Amino acid sequence: MQPVFHPLPARIAEHYRRGGADAYGLSPEPRVVTGGGVPCRATLRPLPEGAPYLIVAHRPFEGLNPYTETGPIFLSAEPGAMAEPTEALPPFLTSAAYILRGYSADERILYGTGSVVPTPGIVDAAARLLERPEVAFLHIRSASNNCFHCRVERG
Repeated sequence: MQPVFHPLPARIAEHYRRGGADAYGLSPEPRVVTGGGVPCRATLRPLPEGAPYLIVAHRPFEGLNPYTETGPIFLSAEPGAMAEPTEALPPFLTSAAYILRGYSADERILYGTGSVVPTPGIVDAAARLLERPEVAFLHIRSASNNCFHCRVERG
């Protein structure tokens, strides 16, 4: 099963870029990259020094239930800056390891699917999880801060 890594949906990225309210009803916070290390959820790339970006509280789920986590994400403030879904490991995954976690079709964590995975093993680990019929999609999250990075689906 080939995993496909998805950026933040374009409609959501553009909503935030137009100043639309985040998951907490707040306006996006504009910033400029200083010191690097800003992983853009729309481009799936690290943003370069001096690039404008936004910080927003984002809930990467359609519905609400006790498992629909909300947290901060970064995205390029540049209009239209988007990545296409890809089978390649996204270049913004630069940490040593990430949390990989499976969810059911009703957006609930599937216990036993979550683990901290070394970055070079993410594609294989995602493929194994996506072979399980009860897994509808996966999230990649920061292993240190639990921030959402991207959604992974079957190819």
